Amino acid sequence: MEILPHSTHMTSLFHTYPYFHSPTKIAKSRPAFKALVLGNNEEVHVIRITPKIHNQQEIPTIVESKRSLHVIRARVDSRKPSSELSLLQRIFKTINSHIIKFLDSPLHLSVDPSYILSDNFAPVDELSPTKCEVIHGFIPPCLDGAYIRNGPNPQFISGGPHHYLDGDGMMHCIRISHGQPSFCSRYVKTNKYIFEHQARSNLVPNVIGGMESLAPFVARVALFLARVVSGDYDLSKGFGVANTSLAFFGGNLYALCESDLPYAIKVEEDGDITTLGRHDFNGKLSMNMTAHPKTDPETKETFAFRYWATRPYLTYFRIDTFGNKQPEVPIFSMKHPSLTHDLAITQKYAVIFDIQLGADPMNLIRGRRLLSVDPKKVSRIGILQRYAKDESDMMWFEVPGLNIFHVVNAWDERDKDGQDVVVLVAPNMLSMEHFFERMDLIRASMEKVTINLGTGVVSRHTMATDNLECPVINPAYIAKRNKYVYAAIFEKTPISSRMIRTIGVAKLDIFASENNSDQHKHTVASRIYGNNCFGGEPFFIARDSENPNSEEDDGYVVSYVHDENSGESRFLVMDARSPTLEVVAAVKLPRQVPYGLHGIFIKEKDLINET
Repeated sequence: MEILPHSTHMTSLFHTYPYFHSPTKIAKSRPAFKALVLGNNEEVHVIRITPKIHNQQEIPTIVESKRSLHVIRARVDSRKPSSELSLLQRIFKTINSHIIKFLDSPLHLSVDPSYILSDNFAPVDELSPTKCEVIHGFIPPCLDGAYIRNGPNPQFISGGPHHYLDGDGMMHCIRISHGQPSFCSRYVKTNKYIFEHQARSNLVPNVIGGMESLAPFVARVALFLARVVSGDYDLSKGFGVANTSLAFFGGNLYALCESDLPYAIKVEEDGDITTLGRHDFNGKLSMNMTAHPKTDPETKETFAFRYWATRPYLTYFRIDTFGNKQPEVPIFSMKHPSLTHDLAITQKYAVIFDIQLGADPMNLIRGRRLLSVDPKKVSRIGILQRYAKDESDMMWFEVPGLNIFHVVNAWDERDKDGQDVVVLVAPNMLSMEHFFERMDLIRASMEKVTINLGTGVVSRHTMATDNLECPVINPAYIAKRNKYVYAAIFEKTPISSRMIRTIGVAKLDIFASENNSDQHKHTVASRIYGNNCFGGEPFFIARDSENPNSEEDDGYVVSYVHDENSGESRFLVMDARSPTLEVVAAVKLPRQVPYGLHGIFIKEKDLINET
């Protein structure tokens, strides 16, 4: 694995080999396998933990199995033998097999698990805390704590369509104490995970992949509802996968996915991860919540929302410093469904996005996907007072072609006449029509958007067109004017219909050469991971987060990086102030870490004080 500064050659930290890509064989119809096998000599034990929330209900957790750490390339059906199934369960099983046999169409590559879950997208087993070796440099003291990254990792795979984003959430955690790292991987023990683990099969319909065609989707939903009505599955405890991100607020750590409520998580002293349970904020949060809440670093308040396929399509709310959810603000002025994934906050306002990607139940009647892109819809940005009691003062601004999925930051300014101005920085997702079936065709353009609330004028400035996404900043600057952005660099020639991999990380200066047409002036540092090496979302960790006089970029950028030549994964620590994002530490991980989604770093003192 090479770790190279952008467009620069240097001595490799790891061995490299010539790489000749051999595409995964494309299945002409449904995949040859159906679900998951747990492997030989697996011993799964269920223990009980005492949760701190969710009405003190006991939540089972699974102890690490004695399974080898090789990559699972295919997982086949391992349900209980028919003799152990009840009559009703046998009926359900027969109906499911008939859906696969008679209703499923040939699978598109984007939902063919034999294709999309190959290479380092393949699921892995849980791993108990394991000591790691620092093979380069040393880990700075400010990294004492835990870096955790979430992502899809299906426990079982159905015989039908499966999108990458349908997988069960798995957290990969590197726990660092006095420079000594240990690593573990644990599933988020959701209601879905526990039910399917006991049944030894995928039984909850895939939300994204399952919508590939109407008839089999409706049949699977009907079958699932039959399980609910029969008492086989308790829908009141949720059906989400908690596979998208992690957030720390109100003294608690949560695993998040916008299809369900948050799941409370605990990082143990030895680096292990325990799922405490599904959290509804004492009954005040129903249905679901965004995977990207925003926490003000000064007030410690958290601002969030949920979206739905029926009105109100979006509902905004706030969680106070102590983790208590405040009254909701329904946004009825959002006229059409919008799959709003993120939001931004300033000191005064919440910034909400009404994008072209939405979830419209009428699409099923029209024979289209529930989740779809409306090319005729004009995207909008909504500005709402942070502490609004209702939406009466909400302002909407049309921004054609602006589809924001992940936010960098936003802050308040004033124009020369004293009018309020909101400045927003975010990647604009281009070619949204390819969002589901051809993710490889998606491109991102980093933009700075200035909204004058007095005049209604919206101006846009393109900062970079280098296909940058998954942006992060120094968390201390959320809702305040900041200068630097750290973003993942997407690969230049992605594989058809697969999730895009990231080849490096770039540091941008938001204010560099704003009057210069050369967009590359904004990129002030970058690093390419090396030949056939891919990472994920970067994360910034301040060198001294308690020092208010620290420079904004005084800290480190971290990421998991995988070498597809050797099959090894590393945890990299890069100097955020270096013009080449110099690697100051590299940790060899005990096994491969699949590509994933979003992560978080929790300081040691916050781990100790976690409630």
